[in-house]
Amino acid sequence: MAHPPMRILQINTERGWRGGERQTLLTALNQRKLGHHVELLVHAQGELAKRAVEEGLSVHRVRSGASFGVWLAMYGRRYDVLHAQTAKVVSWAVFSKPFHHRPIIFSRRTSFPVGSTKWATHWKWQNVDQLVAISEAAAAAPRAMGLQPIVIQSAVPAVTPAPERVNAFVTQYKLEGRRLVGTASALSPEKDPITLIRAAAIVCAQFDDVSFVHWGASGQASAAAQACIDELGLQGRYLMPGFTTAVEQLYPALSVFVMTSKFEALGSSVLDAMMQHVPVVSTDAGGLKETLSNGRGLLVAVGDIDAIAINVIELLSHPVKAAAMAKHAYAEVNAEYDVERMARRYLNVYASVLSRR
Repeated sequence: MAHPPMRILQINTERGWRGGERQTLLTALNQRKLGHHVELLVHAQGELAKRAVEEGLSVHRVRSGASFGVWLAMYGRRYDVLHAQTAKVVSWAVFSKPFHHRPIIFSRRTSFPVGSTKWATHWKWQNVDQLVAISEAAAAAPRAMGLQPIVIQSAVPAVTPAPERVNAFVTQYKLEGRRLVGTASALSPEKDPITLIRAAAIVCAQFDDVSFVHWGASGQASAAAQACIDELGLQGRYLMPGFTTAVEQLYPALSVFVMTSKFEALGSSVLDAMMQHVPVVSTDAGGLKETLSNGRGLLVAVGDIDAIAINVIELLSHPVKAAAMAKHAYAEVNAEYDVERMARRYLNVYASVLSRR
């Protein structure tokens, strides 16, 4: 459905570059491509600001949560729709609504249980014009409060092949002739790197030619992860290169991709692996059950070290089976998680909200 041009403000408070920030940029770029005027309100020191400017988008920068609220109160009325892409900014968008009088769309990108401030969360969610969840798992908490979120899954863009990057990575870490099992996640407790490291020890004991690669920014679990690697004698077998730009371009180096999260609303890095024809083993946390449904990958219970190791060993031992599963997953993900489709679905939400005013 085509819509008259809208003035859209995409709002994201994060400084880093994770799934939500990438989805914010993808949404903005594709809505611009579809003929709408899109601007961003972002953290001044964030990676999103830098990348949006490189893409030629109009970017407004602020430095704190309160600054987001002040900016929206002063300038929010310039736009037809305000799209809050992070939980932190919803309060400021709602508090400033008496000044900007504009509809607020909020994309919930987590599946964490609502904590002790449930009443405040309910108030925020109740006062947005439309709540969107990126998976059924992310929609569960709002529904438990009697709210009616719309589910719009995040998108996976096509990745430009970069064989020279893959070769450079393999050469840099002296991985020639080795089979690689990898993941991409911040070293934070909810991603549960310790479970993956302990599973890696079992796999490495089975295969002399296998190494693990863990891309991702440091976090609260960094020290514990390194201590676990040292304890298990995995130095040289479990690599942590840190945060890597466009890490999905390196996935073709992998034989298996693994995700061990305790909480995950969708798992966009899993989708990236599928788009690169890499077979996946994952926990069944939150939206990962949906992402790996219909035979797209192998699911295990959260924290089950042995099951993770057994399934990784199964795929490494049966490459034909692994390749067939990866081919099936690619076909489904390529059709279901299209970027333009996501952008159009959000435009439909905006139009619906505006028609009710």
